[in-house]
Amino acid sequence: MTAPLIDPFQRAIRYLRVSVTDRCDFRCVYCMSENMTFLPKKDLLTLEELDRLCSTFIGLGVEKLRITGGEPLVRRDIMTFFNAMGRHLDSGALKELTLTTNGSQLSRFAKDLYAAGVRRVNVSLDTLDEAKFAEVTRWGRLPQVMKGLDAAQEAGLRVKLNAVALKGFNENELFDLQAFCADRDMDLTFIEVMPMGDIGNEDRLDQYWSLKDLRARLEERFTVTDLAERSGGPARYVRLEETGQKIGFITPLSHNFCESCNRVRITCTGEIYTCLGQEGHSDLRAPLRASPDDAVLEDAIRKAIALKPKGHDFDYSRQSVDGQVSRHMSHTGG
Repeated sequence: MTAPLIDPFQRAIRYLRVSVTDRCDFRCVYCMSENMTFLPKKDLLTLEELDRLCSTFIGLGVEKLRITGGEPLVRRDIMTFFNAMGRHLDSGALKELTLTTNGSQLSRFAKDLYAAGVRRVNVSLDTLDEAKFAEVTRWGRLPQVMKGLDAAQEAGLRVKLNAVALKGFNENELFDLQAFCADRDMDLTFIEVMPMGDIGNEDRLDQYWSLKDLRARLEERFTVTDLAERSGGPARYVRLEETGQKIGFITPLSHNFCESCNRVRITCTGEIYTCLGQEGHSDLRAPLRASPDDAVLEDAIRKAIALKPKGHDFDYSRQSVDGQVSRHMSHTGG
């Protein structure tokens, strides 16, 4: 058997997140600038190259594959790639194929995604207020996303909403978001805002809303029980006993989750980032294109995994944004 991918801290790499495009039809304020300069298409991995790259990782023990962007569903012919990955689900090598989306294209693609083997989708949605949604996404329209949520559930997809916790923006919607998900049988995960990208006028410290505070507010209204389960990602889950619903917390700032990190990220240009919160990366596009022999690519992957750090350096505790990384979230792929 091919030896599995083990990093320097004895963590097995089972989870791969792959960006298929840096383009998006939104311009969320915490993710990218309004006037983004996107990569030339020639720099992006082709769908065939993405297939070969992901298949190599799956051959090395990756069991969960999440497709990200930008907005993955704006990539031309993207269903060709999803359908191709379905063969690894059929063989049993891949346990789960999922994606993170802004929901804008789900009304078009939900049925096709289910047919390709996708069973869960994460939809980024920070507010249920139409005006505030337009403000935070700059270009997005909430009714389009709501239509996508309907289509996803009708197609049989399990939907989880991901909401970035933003002080002064959606603090007063905590219970609205919770109730919305309870009514529609959707899971909900809150994410602390991360210091990434050229944020210009956006002050990450002012935006930062600790999920410790968010949880304390939930506990004022509900009985909150910690759950032992993990989805393969960084979220910790609780159950609200009065509703039975599951709430996730992704806390890179208030509670570092690096000790159990089992994932790496590939950008749409073939760079591998073994830590979201570090600048260090390796190039996989050159070995991918240099030889049709997968042994060359596999060697490059193993060398990259050998450089995986113990954890990130994000820190707001000193009332300054420490550990900030320069690339936009959309570059790495969520």
